[in-house]
Amino acid sequence: MAKNNSTNNLKQQFKDNKQLRMITYGIGVLVVALVGYLVYKQFIFGPENDKSKGAYVKGLNLASQDSTDLAIAELESVVKKYDGTVGGENAQLILGRQYMTKGNFKKALSTLEGVKVSDTYAAVGVIGLQGDCYSEMGKYQDAMDKYIEAAETNENEKTTPEYLFKAALVAEHLKNFEKATELYERIRDNYSQFSQQKAIEKFIARSKNTKLK
Repeated sequence: MAKNNSTNNLKQQFKDNKQLRMITYGIGVLVVALVGYLVYKQFIFGPENDKSKGAYVKGLNLASQDSTDLAIAELESVVKKYDGTVGGENAQLILGRQYMTKGNFKKALSTLEGVKVSDTYAAVGVIGLQGDCYSEMGKYQDAMDKYIEAAETNENEKTTPEYLFKAALVAEHLKNFEKATELYERIRDNYSQFSQQKAIEKFIARSKNTKLK
């Protein structure tokens, strides 16, 4: 009975998906902020840019104002016109995030898979967002793989533990408790500043105890 309760609680927790959604929202905001920074860097410090590099600014502003439908319409136009350019790729990244906001995860995934950005942090965000799409579509093994890929693409104190944590939660849902424990312990041992660090031992204990039952 205890095992069933534990499993049911875990399934309900994952169904509610509050932790994943909170982290997803935070990283989504980070990605939009990052693109905003790239705009600033390009126009203030960078060399003179062609039209494509400023073409997505309107769409970015609309996205930042939660005007999702208007942002999508604007960004779709930019992507079509400037496909393959720096501006087109940045627009496509933001567009994919807007599709996610609308709940169209299949379209978001296909959009994000086509994004090619040179900035390392933006590239990590693109991979992580693909993981979010897979998770929302119930493709949890693919989601876990993408989260781990995002965590390892550019190791740092911010995004690496966040994606490892998401991967660990998905691993638990997949009943791969050994993998979940490994990921939680990796966070505990290497990322002391992670926001969930104080509670990480509880997650480790949960995955270990569930594995033993």
